[in-house]
Amino acid sequence: MRIHLDGFRGLLFAPRVYSEFYYMGVLKLKRGRTGMKENRLKTTLRAGNPVVGTMITEFRTPEIARILASSGFDFVFIDTEHAAFDLETVTDIIRAGKAVGLVCMVRVPDAEYHLIARALDIGAEGILVPRVESREQVQSVVRWAKYPPIGVRGFGIRGIVSDYRKADVKDWIHELNENTMVVIQIEKKRAIESIDDLVSIDGVDAALIGPYDLSISLGVPGEFGSALLNEAIQKVVDACKKHGVASGTHLRDMDSLLFWRDRGMRLLTYSSDVGLIMSSAGDAISRIKGLLKT
Repeated sequence: MRIHLDGFRGLLFAPRVYSEFYYMGVLKLKRGRTGMKENRLKTTLRAGNPVVGTMITEFRTPEIARILASSGFDFVFIDTEHAAFDLETVTDIIRAGKAVGLVCMVRVPDAEYHLIARALDIGAEGILVPRVESREQVQSVVRWAKYPPIGVRGFGIRGIVSDYRKADVKDWIHELNENTMVVIQIEKKRAIESIDDLVSIDGVDAALIGPYDLSISLGVPGEFGSALLNEAIQKVVDACKKHGVASGTHLRDMDSLLFWRDRGMRLLTYSSDVGLIMSSAGDAISRIKGLLKT
């Protein structure tokens, strides 16, 4: 299916009355004492509104961030769990994203301090942590992503974060703690069983369904229409609503994404850099070859 994001936004926001908050690009963001702007993704989600993003998995050029921002995406996850990106590549993509107002988060390979802290040190505005299952694990993730007194993250602010502005350390700590997003990825049966314990932890901003791994964990691999899978996902949506946390999912199918939008999901992650180019290219070449036969 060929995607035009403006049309996708029309579908997303059609049931609602438009306001300035439905498009992140027109939000009037406050600046803190450091000169740092509010995280526009957190601001939009806190207002109860949906955001649209995608996953960067293959394209190692910083221009991919500019292209996706120009296409209208609000945010991206840069995948370092399954993709081959090194930290220098991730930094370059984040730097390009910052220049055009695209919120860049990093999916880290695992719930480990050095993976989380370094992703944030190189400029990520948030982290996506895969395969979380226990309350203790999520508590550790929050501590590693936040500076004291909330967490234990070591202070080593880089130019990509500060833009080389000078400010008081206390102000940097406060504003980075306030603006850094923590997103946990729900991919295991045990996580579903413990979902209230996971999303009720202070500091968790969102829970994102990983539908492939979750379907495998539930014993219905790839059966995305399964009642068992849908019941599990709905349990996550309900728990997130209860605790004031945004829920979301990552899907290739727009109809399914809209289905979950209608049930309360707001962190909507559609396809990937590769998926987007393949769907558009496939649609274009099919149309061209069809015309050549006439």
